[in-house]
Amino acid sequence: MTAGCFHQQGKFKVDVKVSCAHSVTLEPSVQKQRATVNSDTGQIKGHVSSAEGEAVQRDGAMEPPEDKDGRTFVEVISEKYSPENFPYRRGPGMGVVVVPTAGPQGSPMKDRLNLPSVLVLNSCGISRAGDQTEIAAFCSHVMELDLSHNKLQDWHEISKIVSNIPNLEFLNLSSNPLAGMPLKPRCAEAFSRVRRLVLNNTQVSWDTVLLLTREITELEELFLCLNEYSSVSASSVACPTLRLLHITDNSLQDWAEVRKFGSMFPGLDTLVMANNNLASIQDSKDILQRLFPKLRSINLHNSGLNRWEDIEKLNFFPKLEEVRLQGIPLLQTYTNAERRSLMIAQLPAISQLNGSVVTDSEREDAERFFIRYYLDYPEEELPYRYHSLVTKYGKLEPLAEIDLRPRCHAQVEVHCEEKVEQLSIRLDQTVAELKKQLTTVVQLSTNSMRLYYIDKCSAFGPEEMKYNTRALHSYSIQDGDEILVVPKTK
Repeated sequence: MTAGCFHQQGKFKVDVKVSCAHSVTLEPSVQKQRATVNSDTGQIKGHVSSAEGEAVQRDGAMEPPEDKDGRTFVEVISEKYSPENFPYRRGPGMGVVVVPTAGPQGSPMKDRLNLPSVLVLNSCGISRAGDQTEIAAFCSHVMELDLSHNKLQDWHEISKIVSNIPNLEFLNLSSNPLAGMPLKPRCAEAFSRVRRLVLNNTQVSWDTVLLLTREITELEELFLCLNEYSSVSASSVACPTLRLLHITDNSLQDWAEVRKFGSMFPGLDTLVMANNNLASIQDSKDILQRLFPKLRSINLHNSGLNRWEDIEKLNFFPKLEEVRLQGIPLLQTYTNAERRSLMIAQLPAISQLNGSVVTDSEREDAERFFIRYYLDYPEEELPYRYHSLVTKYGKLEPLAEIDLRPRCHAQVEVHCEEKVEQLSIRLDQTVAELKKQLTTVVQLSTNSMRLYYIDKCSAFGPEEMKYNTRALHSYSIQDGDEILVVPKTK
């Protein structure tokens, strides 16, 4: 997953008058206003359950009316999923259906909107929760919620929304203005059921991140991109359930900061740290083996690594299988083929490099290339991997260089009666062009000569070159062959 997990497509606008025609209880502000709804597709990459995928395609961002204070969560879902917006059921799990419910006496919800379990409400101007009773009535079954690009800046308001969605597993709060906003432990408890949390481009403080990882006891995926972190503090309480940490486009340059992730997230499977300009990997083999015991995939695209020793240290992660390492200073001077071969040879345990599977034959070719690449290096500059590969394959000889390009010229003998001349001819020209070249050599016009090709290595006799448009290279002329010029008789 990259830093932007959601995008929109297929815009259309409808003018909607929200009413209570279907006995849907709405907040007064919703009942009074006419709204223009921009029903964009909100497509979730990698986080939409297959059962709800089609429903998500119907959900989209709404163009909020101008409101300096923002809008409530209840206003937006009431308006967006009004029966007048979506009057027909369009397939299993799609559209919005008014389902009669037998609520308690005096319930504010006589009829209830049946929302999809995946709600995409990005860019809707939401700043507050609204009536919590209505959130609970609308969203008891919702499992995934996208609130990115809204105006939420109060964790208390966010906790009101989340605490009333008991089955919520995925929450996206990207690009909400949460910089400097404190999160109280009592509010953090509302997030305890979330498994996948996206806080990209929120500038949320690291202390808030630590509080959330302590309170969310089953957190599996955490996205913290574009938050300007240059350092992090370790937590006294580990989060053993976290499998994916996506922390690209920050300013983490010192390995000492990355080291803290190992103790905080001992079960980490995937670490995505692209665009952080990490300078080096500083720990020893023993420390690295203990630091990330379950790490299977690491992404260090566009980091600052500039030594092969740093690449070799990736071998010390005992479970590492997938590596992404493009755009690093170390590889700038190599060709694309050299980069891949040298990396594969340095990382014997990986099965994927930069998203491509490493086959057995590719690995063998890369390892043989590695040996030959370092053949002429002095002993003190040879990498450790070189010696282990020489033990495996032996000390290989350089490959013979074979030039398979077609020859452009040939040095031939031109015979005309008693005259013999050495001549260099172009093989890409035609017989007619050769005749023109020979006019000054044999003092005959092109119409007054016949040409014969004599292959000195062939047992056959001369071959007349009778077709003026035929290219010379088609005769397979070699150095030392002869061209016989015979004057035509009148």
